[in-house]
Amino acid sequence: MHPGPGCPDRVEPLPSIDVTLRLTVDTGAWQQHVDAVVAATDGLVPVVKGNGYGFGRSALARVAAAMADTIAVGTVHELDVLDTTAGAAAPGGAPGGAPGGAPCDVAVLTPTLHVPDVPHERVVLTVGSPEHVAALAGWPGRVVVKVASSMRRYGQDPDLLDRVRDAGLDVIGWSIHPPLAGSDGDRLDEITALLPRLDPGLTVWLSHLAPGSLALLPDSHRYRLRVGTWLWHGDKSALHLNAEVLATRPVAAGDRAGYRLVPVPADGTLVMVGAGSAHGVAPLVDGRSPFHHRRRRVDLLEPPHMHTSMLFVPDGDPVPEVGERVDVQRPLITTHPDHVEWV
Repeated sequence: MHPGPGCPDRVEPLPSIDVTLRLTVDTGAWQQHVDAVVAATDGLVPVVKGNGYGFGRSALARVAAAMADTIAVGTVHELDVLDTTAGAAAPGGAPGGAPGGAPCDVAVLTPTLHVPDVPHERVVLTVGSPEHVAALAGWPGRVVVKVASSMRRYGQDPDLLDRVRDAGLDVIGWSIHPPLAGSDGDRLDEITALLPRLDPGLTVWLSHLAPGSLALLPDSHRYRLRVGTWLWHGDKSALHLNAEVLATRPVAAGDRAGYRLVPVPADGTLVMVGAGSAHGVAPLVDGRSPFHHRRRRVDLLEPPHMHTSMLFVPDGDPVPEVGERVDVQRPLITTHPDHVEWV
C-alpha cells in the first residue's frame, strides 16, 4: 500500500463483518489518486459533505483533516465533524487522520439563517444575501461572501461586502460557485470577469475547476479550491459497491410476489438482495436495475424497498447463490453502505 499523508505503513486485515451493502476500496490505488490531487492543488479544501461521498462523513472528515488546514461540509447540521477532526485516527483501516494532528477548520458551503450552536473558532460560514447577513449579525466567527454566478442559486452582487462588514462579521474571503455545465474554460472566463470587482485582499474560494486551471487565473488574487467528487471518486477503478444475496425462491410464470404482488414474467428464480431504498439504492434514471451478476444486469421484480431488493432471474440465466455478492451500480454520493472495507 502507498502510505499517504498520515497513512499507516500497514493496514491490518479486517475481521469478517456481517454486512449486506459494502463499499470496498482498493486503498493503494485510491490513495495514489488522492495524493496526486493534493500535490497538484494549492489551497485545497477537501469537501466531505452529505453522506461523505459514500465513505461516511465522519470517517472521510478524519482522512481529509490530515491533508488540509480546512475542510468543507454542506450545511451547519454537518458540523458534527468538528468532534471528529481533532487528530483522531481514521477508522477501519482508512488512511489519514494520524493521532496528534492539529484540528482543522470547517467551512460550511450552504448559507444559513440560524447561528450554529457550536464553538465558532474553527467554523467558516457562507453568506449570500442580506437575509443571511442579518441572521448572523454580531456572530464572532469568520465568513466568506458568496458572489452571484450564472448558476443563479445563492450569491449577490459584490457590494454585499459592505453590508457584511457593517454587521460586524469577520470576512476572510469570496466564494464563487460556477455551474458544472460547460468547460473549464467557460468557468475560468466567468470567474475572471468577476475578479476586478472583488477586493484582492480577500481569498477567492472556487469550485468545479480542474486543479491545473488555478494557474490560469490572474495573480491579482489568492485562491482556494474546494474539491469533492474528483478528489474522492476520481479513480473509479478503486471503488467497488456490492450487496449480499440473502435468499432465493423458485417461481413460475404468472405467480405473484413482492409488496405489490407483481406478476412474475416467466419461470425462474426470485433473488432477495440485502440493499434497498434505505441504503439509497434505486432503479437507474431509465428504470433499469442497478444490480449485476457475472457482468449481466439482473432485472428488478419491483422497485427496491427499504433494506431488500427483489430481483428476477429467468430460467437459463445464472442465479447468484445465497451468500454470494452482486454488483451494485449507484452513485456513491447518494448511497449509504453498511460497511466500508479498505483493502
